[in-house]
Amino acid sequence: MAGRIRQSDVEEVKARTNIADIVGEHVSLKSAGVGSMKGLCPFHDERSPSFHVRPQLGYYHCFGCGESGDVYTFLQRMDHVTFTEAVERLAGRIGYELHYEEGGGPAEGAGNRARLLAANRAAEEYFLEQLGTPEAEVGRRFLGERGFDAEAARHFGVGFAPKSWESLTRHLRGKGFTTEELTASGLVSQGDRGVYDRFRGRLIWPIRDVTGQTVGFGARKLLEDDPGPKYLNTPETAVYHKAQVLYGLDLAKREISKTHRVVVVEGYTDVMACHLAGVTTAIATCGTAFGVEHIKVLRRVLGDDSGVGEVVFTFDGDAAGQKAAMRAFAEERRFAAQTFVAVAPDGLDPCDLRLARGDGAVRSLVETKTPMFEFVIRTTLARFDLETVEGRVAALRAAAPVVADIRDPALRPGYTRELARMLGMELDEVGRAVRAAGTRARDGEHGRDGERDRRRDRAHGDRRPEQAGRPGPGGAGPGAGSPARPGDVGPDGHVASGAGGASEVGAAAASDRPFSITMLPNDPATRLERDALQVMLQYPDLVGHDLLRHGVDCRFGNGTLAVVRDGIASVLAAASVGSTQGDGGRPSAVATQPVTVDRVVAEVPPPFASIVQQLAVLPVPQRDGTELTAYVRGVVGALVDRELLRQKQELLGRLQRTDRADTATYAMIQRALVDIERERRALRGD
Repeated sequence: MAGRIRQSDVEEVKARTNIADIVGEHVSLKSAGVGSMKGLCPFHDERSPSFHVRPQLGYYHCFGCGESGDVYTFLQRMDHVTFTEAVERLAGRIGYELHYEEGGGPAEGAGNRARLLAANRAAEEYFLEQLGTPEAEVGRRFLGERGFDAEAARHFGVGFAPKSWESLTRHLRGKGFTTEELTASGLVSQGDRGVYDRFRGRLIWPIRDVTGQTVGFGARKLLEDDPGPKYLNTPETAVYHKAQVLYGLDLAKREISKTHRVVVVEGYTDVMACHLAGVTTAIATCGTAFGVEHIKVLRRVLGDDSGVGEVVFTFDGDAAGQKAAMRAFAEERRFAAQTFVAVAPDGLDPCDLRLARGDGAVRSLVETKTPMFEFVIRTTLARFDLETVEGRVAALRAAAPVVADIRDPALRPGYTRELARMLGMELDEVGRAVRAAGTRARDGEHGRDGERDRRRDRAHGDRRPEQAGRPGPGGAGPGAGSPARPGDVGPDGHVASGAGGASEVGAAAASDRPFSITMLPNDPATRLERDALQVMLQYPDLVGHDLLRHGVDCRFGNGTLAVVRDGIASVLAAASVGSTQGDGGRPSAVATQPVTVDRVVAEVPPPFASIVQQLAVLPVPQRDGTELTAYVRGVVGALVDRELLRQKQELLGRLQRTDRADTATYAMIQRALVDIERERRALRGD
């Protein structure tokens, strides 16, 4: 029976794992300030990066969709694994031995993701071994005829499936895999007489996800008596989704991220040929057309938010290749990068081109690419007889929307002139057609947007943010009172006597939208409270224990942030208690541990955990070294100074109300005022 992993092991594995390395296998990350990184969110489609990672603290948050968590959460969401599987995977990655409570061990439930991946890995090893057998001569000959030697086969993991009904099945059963697991992995098929090997007498390519784990296989027909299709892939499984997997991405991702270029080819051998020829950014789809989900994966790896990248599609020169190019063009606008098409003059694919003309020809094919718009315009015009007036007019009507669809306004006039030249028509006439096509496209888009808005409103009961109780720009709206402790200042300026009504968090939840700290009021007071909490969570050591303690004693005007402050205060209090309860009078371990995000998350109510994580990953202004220390202490110092100023005003008011005849009280208040001024000067370094 599987046991629970010891909590100390869970924490140790997390501490030894750099979350940026794990996230970086899925997302191209760039620096976003001191100790912060950002990229395109893997959980929703976006054009500008709002996904932030804080490696030092081990947390991520997307300010676009609200997803946040630690490295375990990330794996659970990205790879659909359980918490235990996420811990086990990371432990295996760093070679850490886990310990399980109650004498248990790792889970080995049939059909779970870890077991399916293990089955695929074992099958890959088996196929690799089989490529060296006499029966696989037909497969080795196929590779050799296409210019791939044994080393190339090993590099890409190419193997061979024997022409047998159950050789793989017997092999994997011998390694402890059940029939249910083999069926769930897609390695075997179910027939009237039981299960049998899905791949038989074929050359096998392992299909890996972006992290390099084998999730499925592609198999090429070799034998004349094989009644199956030319290529046969793993069916959809819990780990293999063909619409999201790109062959070769595990090998190409680093170069893609580095060069901001990706080359999309059509088959496994084309990927091999490109890589061996030096085009190491080549990838391919796996038995399906290039689609929206593939684009989402590629954009994250490309870091596709600046428009400086390149996506190069290679297609065969035949009708099928042109049709594929037009399908790709239909999704072109989803890229911020510039898109191109590369077609060899004689219509050869990269594999055949390498065989016929060498590696240099493959590299030249990619370098002499044609802009996607130019290719589509020429392909569109080729359908019409441009020798007749009717043909030219029809061609203009078909091509004008293509030019109008060009994102870059600086390119549109040039393509308008080029279209006029190709058609042999007046520039003004072509320009009017392009502008009219653009107007129709925008009107249609607005109509679709309006319909989407109406559908959304109907789905949500036409609920507006203010109707849901979400605070407006000033932070005070219907139901906007925030939980506050006695002494906190409410939105109306009054001092709270206890917890208020529904918080901003509750209002956001009521509107089916995750709360984001970007929804906080933007007044200077709230910004100061937010920035102070941010540095308390991210740099508690730089703030220092004494200043940290003074910071959490300050009253807050924003109730949501006040809850986070209370969480930090609770952690500090626990550390103080621990320091007085050490063994033999010595400080305990908890006393020496700084404020950590994990501890604060554990202290605050669950709805506020995400706010703590957001503050933990929010980038601080670009500073380093002594400048960072000065900024961190300056922000918390300003919060404390504000609190001291409030106390000073209260004392001055009390002094005015005190009878001068009560000399003892009068003197006490004056001493307190002097102490406050001394403390304020010390904060400012006067």
